[in-house]
Amino acid sequence: MSACRRLFYLVKHRSLWIHLRRNVTTWSPVGAAFNTKPHRRLDLLEKNGLFGVPELTCPAGFQLATKTALKNTEKLVEKACSCPPGAETVETFDQLSDGLCKVADLADFVKVAHPDPAFREAAEKTCMEIGTVVEKLNTNVELCKSLKNLLDDPDIVAQLDPDTRRVAELFMFDFEISGIHLDDKLVKGGNTSVILLKMSHVIIQSTFMSVYLKDILNLALHLQVREIAYRIYLYPNADLMNCLEELLRCRYKLAKLVGYESFGHRALKGTMAKTPVRLVVFCFLRTAKDFQMMRDMKKKINPRNSELMPWDHPYLSGVLRAERFNIEPSLYSPYLSLGACMEGLNNLFSQLYGVSLMSEHPSAGEVWNEDVRKLAVVHESEGLLGYIYCDFFHRPDKPHQDCHFTIRGGRRCQESGQYQLPVVVLMLSLPHPTKSAPTLLTPGMMENLFHEMGHAMHSMLGRTRYQHVTGTRCATDFAEVPSILMEYFATDYRVISQFARHYQTGQPLPESMVARLCESKKVCGAADTQLQIFYAVLDQIYHGKPQNCSTTETLKNMQQKFYGLPYTPNTAWQLRFSHLIGYGAKYYSYLMSRAVASMVWKQCFVQDPLNRWEQNLCLLSPVRCGQIRRLGPGLRVVAAAAAEGPTVCENTGVCNLICLFFDEGTWVSVTVGKCWLTAERRSPC
Repeated sequence: MSACRRLFYLVKHRSLWIHLRRNVTTWSPVGAAFNTKPHRRLDLLEKNGLFGVPELTCPAGFQLATKTALKNTEKLVEKACSCPPGAETVETFDQLSDGLCKVADLADFVKVAHPDPAFREAAEKTCMEIGTVVEKLNTNVELCKSLKNLLDDPDIVAQLDPDTRRVAELFMFDFEISGIHLDDKLVKGGNTSVILLKMSHVIIQSTFMSVYLKDILNLALHLQVREIAYRIYLYPNADLMNCLEELLRCRYKLAKLVGYESFGHRALKGTMAKTPVRLVVFCFLRTAKDFQMMRDMKKKINPRNSELMPWDHPYLSGVLRAERFNIEPSLYSPYLSLGACMEGLNNLFSQLYGVSLMSEHPSAGEVWNEDVRKLAVVHESEGLLGYIYCDFFHRPDKPHQDCHFTIRGGRRCQESGQYQLPVVVLMLSLPHPTKSAPTLLTPGMMENLFHEMGHAMHSMLGRTRYQHVTGTRCATDFAEVPSILMEYFATDYRVISQFARHYQTGQPLPESMVARLCESKKVCGAADTQLQIFYAVLDQIYHGKPQNCSTTETLKNMQQKFYGLPYTPNTAWQLRFSHLIGYGAKYYSYLMSRAVASMVWKQCFVQDPLNRWEQNLCLLSPVRCGQIRRLGPGLRVVAAAAAEGPTVCENTGVCNLICLFFDEGTWVSVTVGKCWLTAERRSPC
């Protein structure tokens, strides 16, 4: 960063420093921004739109923004079809994609997070309209032909840099999975896609769990209360059931329409796994032991009813952890104020990447709620990298779900020569600060904060030339690696000791308490992993070839086979599983990403988690170091390395690698844990 830019940021944040020196000397600017309530600004003469978009000062602005984007789309389509094959073709495609994504992604966030129903409704209409246009573009023969002419000419391809060539291939892949080669069926495919968009929104809206219900399932002492809450929340809804089953039928129909065996085959073609994952799950010895520990604890609490049921799992695992290691959240929370955790993240990013988080005052109308904080992400040499909007606090009608939203992707703008700064939103549901105390986090809340900030930094540090591959727009089964990697930092005392201090006394969090917390994560870790395996298997079955039974019957069969706890009659858990929509056929990504993150931690950070080296940026983004690299072969190397011998995950004590890696018609199943089970190669099922 130039001296002038450094001076600019110093002056820009000077007033906040002065305020802190007079009032709260223990917090840095970013810490104070989250430990105190924001000052309401009265900009009576100035009214900006959401995220600084001029049109979005009111709900009707979405119509204007959509109209502008679609008009620009027409011009770029004409340009892409007429320009000579070359790098300019790919740049035009990326500019076309960026123009639509900037409107659609923003609307996708607003439709679920804005407190004003009028804004949500307008955003939903925009999502539908843009989605319809995207489907039509993906089946535009002339547009596809311009890209095909480029990729079919070896002389032109040889002149492209690796990034441009890879992005061109990805755009062509989008055409192929949309069935560009099936001319007589295109219209039907487009109609199916529109139906899918509508049904997806209906199902997602039904999956949000209230904070109160979640607390009941996790914390309620009385068995009957937990059971009633479980049964009520998962009670079958006929309309939603029809919607989900129709959605699965439409997905299968669309996949067959464009030449795939199933929706799973279509969804995974662009991922590291390449083909549907056939999960052959080994019976963990530790899983059975975990369930037995829960049964023993339940019998101790309630001798008359010791049968272990699904609603007991989250509660009893928490009881076991607390009993063995005395990890009552209230003992930790005073050391984990939100401001302290944000300071810790700021210090960590500064040491690892040379990046600082700087609190900024949003303009009037820029944010959707006065509790939203805005952070500028500034690199010590490259300057401003982008913005993170932090929507951290609970409010009525806000989804109780920790999420990362990309509002605008980063890209190099050929038309201006400038870099388009990425903008993201992190959405949590934390308690508000009180008059006597700042927001205090439980260890679980702190870990979730680190996880979501991992997504945000992935978006900030990508710095890709093309927005089509920026940040979390990578292969789905890699997208969770940076965020899960951050969870390791959140449980390492060398990191925690830098920021975890009592909000009143300033005393540091004792190392013994951190050690107990880390050890507690191993308790019931196998059972927790088994539950994730069940989710992944069910997702694969739902998105494979149609079953000759209902989704509930499929759920019942898979739960008995892959989980270990009985199905509860008159419940339909699948109706509350939002990842079936956003992660259709890809829920295994969490297991795969956890495996990769574990290996990265061991190879790069376990000796020194505050070590800064050039490869750190590459770990957060596979495109950071100048070229887009295919990650599949690298992961097969990871699998092979793990297969040489057992490795135990420090955080859970079980399975740090449970994935399948495909390689020319065979797959490798690797299972690692305290009980070394197997690593073998087989032909596909």
